Amino acid sequence: MTEKTPLKKRSRARGHGANDTGFLDGFLLYLLARASAEASADLHDMVRKRGLSVPEWRVMFTLHDGPCTVGEMAAHTLMQQPTLTKLLDRMETAGRVKRQVDPADGRRVLLTLTPTGRAHNDALMPLSKDYEAGLLAGYTPAEVTALKTALRKLIDRGN
Repeated sequence: MTEKTPLKKRSRARGHGANDTGFLDGFLLYLLARASAEASADLHDMVRKRGLSVPEWRVMFTLHDGPCTVGEMAAHTLMQQPTLTKLLDRMETAGRVKRQVDPADGRRVLLTLTPTGRAHNDALMPLSKDYEAGLLAGYTPAEVTALKTALRKLIDRGN
């Protein structure tokens, strides 16, 4: 992993450690948001250093396994459709994604990666996997499975 971000330094300086007992340190939603921010900060820096915004990276990783609709993309990237549409316009202009009519249903538009988008994805995918492996290095495979299962259950409850 890379050098710690100012957010991490500032957060630790304010006393939010593992042994704190205040309201926030016991509030699940805060802990989830905090864990996400802390865990992804260095990865997001790596993405930006490679010329992509974090939302662009999310779009491209969502398309890694194949095409999807704008609605599906909005759900996967946690973005509102109008914001996503503007981002997709910029990504299409940059040659990273393309829109095409769904051959199975002419009313739907599918998003796909272009060769340029695929090249960015192919370069970032191993870095992302290595980054995740580093985050999870202190956990057993059973703990990793349990953690991901618990998070998926929380996500399903929210849907």
